[in-house]
Amino acid sequence: MIQTTNKNESAWHRHAWIAYLAVFIGVIGHASSEFVAKIISNNSTITGPEISVWRFFFGGIGLVIVSLMIPSSRDLVTPIKKNGISLILFSLFGIASAYLFFHWSLDYATVPQVATVVTTIPIFVGLINLYANKVSIGVAKIISGLGAVFGVILLVTDGALLALSGDSSNLIGIFMAIMCAFFMSGYLVLIKPLIKEFGALRITAITLFLGGFILWIGVGLLFGRWVVFWDFSNLASTAMVGIVVIILYNTTLTQWLWIGGLAAVPDITRGSYLFFLKPVVAAFLSVTFLGISLSIWQTFAILIICSAVVTEALISYYQQKNK
Repeated sequence: MIQTTNKNESAWHRHAWIAYLAVFIGVIGHASSEFVAKIISNNSTITGPEISVWRFFFGGIGLVIVSLMIPSSRDLVTPIKKNGISLILFSLFGIASAYLFFHWSLDYATVPQVATVVTTIPIFVGLINLYANKVSIGVAKIISGLGAVFGVILLVTDGALLALSGDSSNLIGIFMAIMCAFFMSGYLVLIKPLIKEFGALRITAITLFLGGFILWIGVGLLFGRWVVFWDFSNLASTAMVGIVVIILYNTTLTQWLWIGGLAAVPDITRGSYLFFLKPVVAAFLSVTFLGISLSIWQTFAILIICSAVVTEALISYYQQKNK
């Protein structure tokens, strides 16, 4: 079984550029998710936590269907039998808790605050990978990581750094965003052995579906808002289109490519650094589709972020080449 699964995922592992490309496409999906979620909330009464239920419950179902259509990924029972408890914990913390904290944090903190904190995921990935797998971070990653974070702050605040400040109520949202980044990073690092054994498609499908189910129960119990999936009476057509997009593209496809790609890249910390490009992609989408102009500060910030990511990759490449 293990050999068959590895053969199915061989392209990801044989060619690192395919894995890194998958991660980058996943980052593009993450970058547009806030935009799509905003369209849904502006055209309906659906709250942020409810959107997370729609995303991961049906996103997980979508991946389960895709998995069942592919013979080598059709067996979803064996991973659950062998690692059922681990998969439930990954679903609870890495999916349900992480994304509940993300959407919930926006009710307390500002968008720049949340965006800045969540974009520190690569930092958490490096630290957790250091602790769990004893993989050193390296000076190049530390310097480029700090530079990228600084660039993200400039980009999301447009140079007005005081936009990150706030009162005591914002601290709740900031704490939730930190927990989101921490849980998501732990999921990405620690689930890698399971993905290597059973394949990215099966493991992502199982954890997304279970995470969506846990989210449905959690949002119902915590917020008293039980999502009724068959009731579309209060949804405008624009909101319906947004829900379909955020399920199929921003969740089903994005999570599979992002999680699977990070599990296949030779260096997960470097792969996760592509997440620093998330606000850059979001800015590009805003310019392209919304006609928004970038300020000098934002343009400068994009150059800093891109330079940091490229510099780290080049330094690591030449270090490995000279070994």
